[in-house]
Amino acid sequence: MGVLIGCQNLAKSMSHKILFQDLNLAIEDGEKLGIIGPNGAGKSTFLKILKGLEVPDSGTIAARKGLRLAFITQEPQFPTEKNLEEVLTAAGENEGLDHATALIEAHKLLSRLGFPDPMQIVGTLSGGWRKRLAIAEALISNPDLVLFDEPTNHLDLRSVIWLEEFLRQASFAWVLVSHDRFFLDRTAQRIMEIHPAYPGRWHVEDGGYSSFIEKKEAYLYDLQVKEASLANKLRREEEWLVRQPKARGTKARYRIDEAMRMKGEMQDLKQRLNTSSANLDFQASGRKSKQLMQLKSISKRYGDRVLFQNLDCVLAPGMTLGILGDNGTGKSTLLKIMGGIEPPTEGSIQAIQNLEIVYFDQAKEQLQPDWTLKRALSDGHEAVIFRDRSVHVASWARRFQFQAEQLDTPVSFLSGGEKARVMISRLMQRKADVLLLDEPNNDLDIDTLEILEDSLEDFPGAIVLVSHDRYLLDRLCTHFLGLGPGGRITAYADYEQWERSLLDEGRAQKKDKAGASTSAAAKPKPGRAVKLSYNEQREYEKMEESILHAEEELSAAQAAVEDPSIASQTQKLMAASERLQKAQETVDRLYARWTELESKVQGG
Repeated sequence: MGVLIGCQNLAKSMSHKILFQDLNLAIEDGEKLGIIGPNGAGKSTFLKILKGLEVPDSGTIAARKGLRLAFITQEPQFPTEKNLEEVLTAAGENEGLDHATALIEAHKLLSRLGFPDPMQIVGTLSGGWRKRLAIAEALISNPDLVLFDEPTNHLDLRSVIWLEEFLRQASFAWVLVSHDRFFLDRTAQRIMEIHPAYPGRWHVEDGGYSSFIEKKEAYLYDLQVKEASLANKLRREEEWLVRQPKARGTKARYRIDEAMRMKGEMQDLKQRLNTSSANLDFQASGRKSKQLMQLKSISKRYGDRVLFQNLDCVLAPGMTLGILGDNGTGKSTLLKIMGGIEPPTEGSIQAIQNLEIVYFDQAKEQLQPDWTLKRALSDGHEAVIFRDRSVHVASWARRFQFQAEQLDTPVSFLSGGEKARVMISRLMQRKADVLLLDEPNNDLDIDTLEILEDSLEDFPGAIVLVSHDRYLLDRLCTHFLGLGPGGRITAYADYEQWERSLLDEGRAQKKDKAGASTSAAAKPKPGRAVKLSYNEQREYEKMEESILHAEEELSAAQAAVEDPSIASQTQKLMAASERLQKAQETVDRLYARWTELESKVQGG
């Protein structure tokens, strides 16, 4: 395997804060590297350095000659009035392809990535399909390496599952930044963390996310043992220094210098072990009741569009209900109905008297952009009341990783993660029987997510949770409701059962589509000047079915290559690699032949 791009002794600082230093990393062919770390640690900055959008303070980047590198940002931008074919054809021409070749490549990619209509207007795409379009735009250059910055942000679970499968089968190398732990475990084969706990503030390990965390816990434990041992040694040396021995010979001076060195090392260890994290802790009302809220035959419609109907549900203390479904199925609307923010079209809600509800709004609409941070944290007061105690606003701000000098900063200047922490700080000041949480994990880093999970796990009331973070759902939820097309509501035992139903549904749709395509291809299409020979016509009629079978073989071949049981068996691995190469060549040949026949059918 050859090196695509190498980093040697990279260092980067922002506003006098060291992001990383002495960073050495080689990215090779077939790389599947996930990057994690706290918000503001420098993850996105590192991607930009790889792409050449930013320069390091020191160190060098060496790329293989002719390296084709693509970068997919968190929020890809497209001209909303153009159709998919126009956007991708223009992208191909920007990469130096002539118009005809760019058009052919655009159609290949749109078909490969599952777009049903090349003429669809970009402005009508959901977030998940816009992400697919960004991938298609990147792939039209046939890249060797693709960089992804938070690729799962704001995608529904169906889109995330699709992206996982796509990246597992990718023939190109990729590096991605993500806080999605399930996603990292299922896709990445190597993990790098940018974090103050490490020398140089970075560390990389082979394996997935779970393996990395096990190694990190062992590393932190070793640091704690080292800190305790060093503290004992330093205590003895300080006692010796206090006695101020009269003899100040060479040995004594050496001992003084060694004590100073140990002090420096001790300070460094403390800084690495005491990295700041938000301190999250929701207040329960302490109400004793077997049932907090009951929804009876709840339905919600907007005109002819049905979001859900005949929904029956009971919320009780100690229960966490996960709401699942694609974007647009009504998950946020259901939370607003539960919170009394929006009325149902039909049905009723019964709740115990004086029920206390805390609602987390994913759009963070409860924060005004012209507020200062102090106004947002404490309504402008010098203190907040938490658990019946007064806490100074500066101390309260530090609890959520803000500094006192930031209190006059306007909310509009805060990042997404900072706004999320402010919202949580406001909710924590209210006692609650029920927490309604709409994507509370958005923009939070993994360290903060784990603290949020610990707090929610200890909350004795009821929680209703909408989230695309499968780790969060899997850990916390005791019950699941899935919202589907046409107002369908389904109860699930766990998250995995819902995911299996999605995969089964996708396979059924693909099979139906293949059958319909074959049936349609068997009939001559009106209005076309057919210029095919008898054999070409038969080949053309069976082309979509042939491509479907070829792509299924390609998927099976990719899975065989990634089978960990043959990783150390050279002959089997070589055979699997040859099978994968042949499968890819077959798919490419069929697409090229299909394009050629299409050109003839269209009179070209």
